[in-house]
Amino acid sequence: MKPCLLIFLPTLIFCHINTTRAQQPEDWRTFVEQLAEEEMNGIAIENMYEELLQMENNPMNLNMVTREQLENFPLLSMEEADAVFDFLERNRPLYTVFELRNVALLDIKTVEMILPFFRIGDTEKREVRPQVSNVLKNGRHELQSRFDKTLTQRAGYGEFPDSILERYPNRKYRGEDFYTSLRYSFRYRTKVQMGITAEKDAGEPFFKTGYPKGYDHYGAHLIVNDIGHFKTVALGDYRLSFGQGLILNNDFLISKSWSTANIARRTLQPKRHFSTAEDGFFRGAAAVAEFGDFTITAFYSNKKIDANLSDEGHITSFKTDGLHRTPLEIEKKRNTREQVTGANVNFRKNRLQMGISGVYYQYSRMYNPTLRDYNYHYLRGSSNFNASIDYSYQLPGLIFAGETSIAKNGAVATLNTLQYRYSGNLSFSLLHRHYPVSNNALYGQAFSEGSNVQNERGVYIGTEFRPFPKFSVTAYADFVRFPWQKYGVDAPSNTVDLYFLGTYTFSRQSFLEGRYRYKQKEKNTAWPDDKSRAVLPYATHKFRLRYSHDLRSGWNFRTTADIAHYKEKHFPSDNGFMLSQNVGYRGKSPLTGDAYLAWFNADTYDARLYSYERNLLNTFYMPSFYGKGCRLALSAKYAITKTLSFSLKFGRTRYFNRESIGSGTELIDGKSRSDLFSYLRWIF
Repeated sequence: MKPCLLIFLPTLIFCHINTTRAQQPEDWRTFVEQLAEEEMNGIAIENMYEELLQMENNPMNLNMVTREQLENFPLLSMEEADAVFDFLERNRPLYTVFELRNVALLDIKTVEMILPFFRIGDTEKREVRPQVSNVLKNGRHELQSRFDKTLTQRAGYGEFPDSILERYPNRKYRGEDFYTSLRYSFRYRTKVQMGITAEKDAGEPFFKTGYPKGYDHYGAHLIVNDIGHFKTVALGDYRLSFGQGLILNNDFLISKSWSTANIARRTLQPKRHFSTAEDGFFRGAAAVAEFGDFTITAFYSNKKIDANLSDEGHITSFKTDGLHRTPLEIEKKRNTREQVTGANVNFRKNRLQMGISGVYYQYSRMYNPTLRDYNYHYLRGSSNFNASIDYSYQLPGLIFAGETSIAKNGAVATLNTLQYRYSGNLSFSLLHRHYPVSNNALYGQAFSEGSNVQNERGVYIGTEFRPFPKFSVTAYADFVRFPWQKYGVDAPSNTVDLYFLGTYTFSRQSFLEGRYRYKQKEKNTAWPDDKSRAVLPYATHKFRLRYSHDLRSGWNFRTTADIAHYKEKHFPSDNGFMLSQNVGYRGKSPLTGDAYLAWFNADTYDARLYSYERNLLNTFYMPSFYGKGCRLALSAKYAITKTLSFSLKFGRTRYFNRESIGSGTELIDGKSRSDLFSYLRWIF
């Protein structure tokens, strides 16, 4: 413990005494950290992380960016996107991205965070029908290769006698102990995007006898914009979102804590799916046509998916992790065909927007989860249909938005929001949702506390304000009622979710933030005698204090202290502590990198803490820890040329109070785990 702590003190002293400062943008990765902490859908988080990285690597030209592109940019609210576009229309051509600071509606923190996503370019001539030769000649190619390996031996890669494997065939992985992926993409301005993805997870066979396809997963996409009346045509793998997401959304998630002024959504154009995630996307075709004030979106998807099956061959649940390492997992690979089709008609004129949407989906097998009290109202059948009406009306400083949907069984769900901005320094948001227990919308993903838009009633109140010039506050309160049982809760239950974030900005180069989050929920709890159980409340308190400081030379220092306190009624409390230090370099040298060190001490999994370490490009990795130990992560990127770079990361976790890590096939017999990540990127 002491060697770990000794590293923090000199770093802090150096950070504070060095007064040479510079400007570095606020890192949008904090947004993704918050989503992971809120335990949102992991696949959706990976998709979001991937898309933001690609947007950062292909910044938008402020002198050519359209209103639709700004509205599709997830880090801006509806009102902020409109304000930026109105500013650009009045002031083009811009000569530096820093002119965005003159947009009255954007605060300093937002501007600093979005700067990497924009660039200054020429006012290009718009080609109505670009020549194929120009597309191929002036397009941008990108090749990415990734290789990851856990250096510590895991049980699933051990040697077993044939007699053991005959009885227990799923004890051993059928593939190699490394992860690898290969991706190629092509982009021509905002007109054309296309790409190919190939990936295999650790433990999956790679060009082995009996597995001739090589990689476990392949994907491809082609997106073409502005073809006559067609705004967008998408082929291959893509993602979509209609309205507020009540019946369809496999695009961006809505975080409670990210921005209280960014909870209202709009129907978006189809986006490419270029992530290696094997779930959460459509495969087929989608098109968006525009006729005056009307926009029509239609799509069709047909692909095979993984599912857990009953003895009768019915789907009991969907397998979404994309892992095919053991005979049991391989048996579930693409054993079900899924077809999804739908359309949206959207009307937009001045401040008013309205839309009508419908989604129909069908499976090649009966969907019939094993009957339990909590899933009594789940969908049972091989098909379903959802329809909805969404709206938004925008006034200066005021936005009304919402969506109301109906399912095939007649269940009606609704979500409505009101956002009010008094000035650039004060805003309020109010959101109410009512999702009946019988509402079955398997492709819906809207604002919610639960994992789907079902069995939930809630009221969310949020605010952002700046009481002093350098001090900003984001806070919300969310009160939720679950009228029916849930998994692990044998009675109706409630949730209270409170959040407060205060940030003091010393300058554009340094800030101090304090965060507190309180969540009270209920769950089944067994009494010590193990003869009875009851539904009892439990509460989690999480505190964080973080200081970040940038230097003109390109160095960055970030110190974070985290505390977690978990308490079940009538039982002793559990506590967790973590102190972490990140030192990064983003200077002019071709070699950049980060060093991260953390010490943690958490009593149980319920008091676990997350590691906020810097990841390689296109690599989302945010582990959580409990027990006692240290975490070390070192990463570096070397720019071999302007278009070719290589990145490497090493991570090691050592526990002080356990003799093994993990369980089952992932069991490590020892106190430590070491991982290696590598990434090669070539632009040509």
